Amino acid sequence: MTAQGLPPSAPGDAVLPRASAGRTAVRLTSLGFGAAQVGNLYRAITDDEARVAVDTAWAGGLRYFDTAPHYGLGLSERRLGAALVGRPREEYVVSTKVGRLLVPSPATAGRRDDQGFAVPAALRRVWDFSRDGVLRSLEASLERTGLDRVDVVYVHDPDDFGDQAVREAIPALVELREQGVVGAVGAGMNQSAMLARFVRETDVDVVMCAGRFTLLEQPALDDLLPLAAERGVGIVVAGVYNSGLLAHEAPPDDVTYDYAQAPAALLERTHRLAAVCADHGVTLPQAALAYVRTHPAVVSTVVGMRTAGQVRATLDRADAVVPDDLWPALARAGLLDARALPGA
Repeated sequence: MTAQGLPPSAPGDAVLPRASAGRTAVRLTSLGFGAAQVGNLYRAITDDEARVAVDTAWAGGLRYFDTAPHYGLGLSERRLGAALVGRPREEYVVSTKVGRLLVPSPATAGRRDDQGFAVPAALRRVWDFSRDGVLRSLEASLERTGLDRVDVVYVHDPDDFGDQAVREAIPALVELREQGVVGAVGAGMNQSAMLARFVRETDVDVVMCAGRFTLLEQPALDDLLPLAAERGVGIVVAGVYNSGLLAHEAPPDDVTYDYAQAPAALLERTHRLAAVCADHGVTLPQAALAYVRTHPAVVSTVVGMRTAGQVRATLDRADAVVPDDLWPALARAGLLDARALPGA
């Protein structure tokens, strides 16, 4: 039994539908648990709260868990690993990321992390997309999680290091995949153009696209999504709520977009989206989660969750029945690119 009394698994437990991560044998549940928030993103939670969130996700059928060294300077990886102890290893998938090494920083240990996490800055992040950096990062992640393997490894935010990622980081991960050390490799970013480059030029299996294919905006339709569908590369969509803007039935004035105050024009557009959704009997968050799952290249949607309540709310949103006529109604209102209509 887990610390909260939930069994690791039981015969007949409901598990969400799965899809393959590209051409690999790794199969991701349609909904994934984004573990940045259990790394104290923006505010601190306790170890017990983090464990209960993971337990609730497991009970709800989620079997894909995404983390990274960046999230809480390793705290997310440690908490996720601890929460998964005792679960049958073959039943779940964990992804983590490489590109930021964590090194001791005694000079800043008394300060709070300056990248949004409520943790002491006893470590600092060092960009490293070299082959050696990839190997060192993955070894450290295995130690923090306590896992025997990581199923999916993404190159994390290589925006300023694209050439090195193509030349060194991704080939290093492909080598590990061929050795059977990891199951699938890819990249995770808040842009689609460089992800499309990786799909064109490297042997990635799956990529995580954050915030660039949402109900609010779909630039990934111009490059990444059609290319991924053509090449058989899986797309994991993250940032489905654009860091908060689409997460409310009626977005408040101080809502965030891409982790900053939402511009007035986007806030006004979001209110219009919410109104059309309401006319069709669904909430804006329900529609936001449903929309990204309509594209055939999308194999999973990762949603950040901090508490058991957030997990339950996400599962409820995922279960909502969204009428097919919502999408063309949004297009007629000028709120959705016609190319973005399901089946277009």
